[in-house]
Amino acid sequence: MKDLCLHALDVAKQKGATYADARIVKLRNQYIVTEDKRVSAIQDSDSIGIGVRVIADGAWGFAASASLEKGEVERVAAQAVEIAKASALAPAPDGIRWASEPAHEGGFKTPLKKDPFKVALEDKIGLLLGVSKAVLAVKGVKKCHGYMHFKGEHRYLASTEGSMIESDTVTSSAQYRATAVDETTAKTRYFEAHPMNVGYEHIEATPLLENAQRVGEEAVAQLTGKPCPVGKKDLILHPSHLALTMHESIGHATELDRVLGMEESLAGSSFATIDKLGNLKYGSPIMNIICDNTMPFGLATKGYDDDGVEGQKWHVIKDGILVDYMTGREVCHAIEAERSRGSCRADSWASIPIVRQSNIGLAPGMEQLTLEELIADTKDGIYIEGMGSFSIDQKRQNFQFGGDCFWEIKDGKKGAILKDVTYQAITTEFWGSLDAICDKRFWTPYGVMNCGKGDPMQIAQMTHGSAPARFRQIDVGGATK
Repeated sequence: MKDLCLHALDVAKQKGATYADARIVKLRNQYIVTEDKRVSAIQDSDSIGIGVRVIADGAWGFAASASLEKGEVERVAAQAVEIAKASALAPAPDGIRWASEPAHEGGFKTPLKKDPFKVALEDKIGLLLGVSKAVLAVKGVKKCHGYMHFKGEHRYLASTEGSMIESDTVTSSAQYRATAVDETTAKTRYFEAHPMNVGYEHIEATPLLENAQRVGEEAVAQLTGKPCPVGKKDLILHPSHLALTMHESIGHATELDRVLGMEESLAGSSFATIDKLGNLKYGSPIMNIICDNTMPFGLATKGYDDDGVEGQKWHVIKDGILVDYMTGREVCHAIEAERSRGSCRADSWASIPIVRQSNIGLAPGMEQLTLEELIADTKDGIYIEGMGSFSIDQKRQNFQFGGDCFWEIKDGKKGAILKDVTYQAITTEFWGSLDAICDKRFWTPYGVMNCGKGDPMQIAQMTHGSAPARFRQIDVGGATK
C-alpha cells in the first residue's frame, strides 16, 4: 500500500505537480438493526480505494479510484494533475497558500481490547433482542428499535513533503429507542452506548439491559407529561443534550472555511467572522471551548488529519471570547496562523479533504458542583437529557432545540416529566447566559456520527463533551418538538 502511494506521488510529480498527497483507505461498516423481537437488517460492507490530491499550475486537482492496480493508480495521479491544470485556467484571485508542516513518519491505532468485527453476530443480536424484550415488557410501550454500528478505517497517507502515515481506527456504538403509544400520540425515549473510538468492550461496559425498564417507563411517562410551559426558564442541560447544541452553534460556526464563505452549500456560513477574532463575546466568562484531536477515544482522534498535520489541543473560545478556529493548511493564513490546527478530513478515499469539526468540549467548572446541587440551586427551570430536534439559521445565530426527555424543576427539586419542550435563542445570548457548570467528575463525551457538510456531501464523526450546565432565562415553548 505504501509503495502504491509513493508511486502515485512520483507520477504526479512527473506530470507537473508541485505538491501531491495520496491516500489509500480501507473502510468497513457493520450494522445490526432490530425491531421489537426480530432482526430487521444486517449490513456488513467494505470498500478500498485511492485518492490523489495535487497542486499544479497553482490550482488544485483531485481524482480517485476503487482499483489499486498499478496502471490505474498511474491514471488517477495523471488525471488529478490534468484537473488541476484545467482549474488553473480560472485561477483563484489569491492563489493557493499552503501552510508549512514538518514531514511526519508515524502511525496511530485506536486502543481496543476486543475487536468488534471478531465478536460473533449471535452475541450482538442476543444483546439487542434481550434489550427489546425488557423494553416491550413495560406496559404502554409498543415498539422498540435497536442497532449496533461498528466502523473501521485503515489509512495510508503519503505526501511529496516526505510524510508517510498509517492509521487504524475503530468506532463502536449501540442504541435503542422505546416508543410508547396511546389513543392520540406517540412518545420515544432512547439509551445508548454513545459512539467512541474503542472496541466492543465499550458495548459490554455500558448498562444497556439494566436501563431498559427505566427507558420504557420514561417513554410512557411522556404520554401524560405536563405540556411545555411558554416563557423564560432556567435550563439545566445534560452532556447528552448539550453535545448537539455545541455542535450546531459553536462547532460549525468556527470552521474557518465556513467563516470565509468557502463552504455555504450545506447550512450556510457563520456570524463569527475573522474581524471578530479576539473580541467577540461569544458567551459568559466561564465559557471555555476546547478543541482536542488528541482526546482518548474521541471520534476525530486519528493521530494526523488528511493534510498530514498532527493532532492538537487548543482553545476556540477562552473566557467567553472567540480566540481561534478549526483550520486546514489551505485556510489558516486567513487568520495569520503559520500552522494548521489539523482539522482537515475526508470521509473516504473518494472524497477530497475539507475542514471538519474537531473533538470539541465545554471545559468543566472549577468549583466542585454536582448535578443534584445545581438542581437544588434552581428555583424555576427545566432539566433536559438527550438529543432531539434542532433548527438553526444560515449564519449559525438563531436556533431552536428540542431534547429526548424533560423534567420540571420547582424550588430546587426535580419534578414531573414534561413533554414537547423546545427552547429558542440567539447563539451569543444563549452562551452568555451560562452561569454554572458541574465539575470535571461529571464531564462526559458524546459522539456525533452523522455530521454532513460539503457538496457533494461528506459524512464525518467527532466527539463533544461537557458536564451538566445551567443557562439562565431562556425562551421555551411555543413550537412543536
